Amino acid sequence: MTNAARDTFIVGLRNAHAMEIQARELMERQSERLDEYPEVKAKLAAHLQETNEQLKRLERCLDACGESTSTLKDTAQSVLANMQAMAHATAGDEILKNTFANNAFENFEIAAYKSLLALCDSAGVAAAKEDLETSLKEEQRMAAWIDSNVEKVTKEYLEHQRQAA
Repeated sequence: MTNAARDTFIVGLRNAHAMEIQARELMERQSERLDEYPEVKAKLAAHLQETNEQLKRLERCLDACGESTSTLKDTAQSVLANMQAMAHATAGDEILKNTFANNAFENFEIAAYKSLLALCDSAGVAAAKEDLETSLKEEQRMAAWIDSNVEKVTKEYLEHQRQAA
């Protein structure tokens, strides 16, 4: 195991953990405001459960490397998520902004997991692959769902606007 590969892998795991903390905070805040969009709310609730499992998987990977999470990174990402949620909450088209942001965020997560998987062999942590692949597949499913529902959410938003007028 080369030190550079291992070090990069550890930093990547910590970054991914902080990323999932941010995702969890975003979903929790968004879910509080989605009563008019029950299908989106249900999908976020299901993905929130997956996110909590992803956090456990990342912690397992770090533990197996004799490392721990970064409290500083986790806290910073949590604060950032809450600030983003507050910013979107003030917008009249909050559901649209959240949909676009969630689409981008899921793809960011996919790239992070692909990068970690690319490092596994060089870092000498092939045992981490299964957990990371599971998380990657969950993120890919969520990204595909969001992508396939942008039009539907947009039309639902428009219908809510018509009813409110």
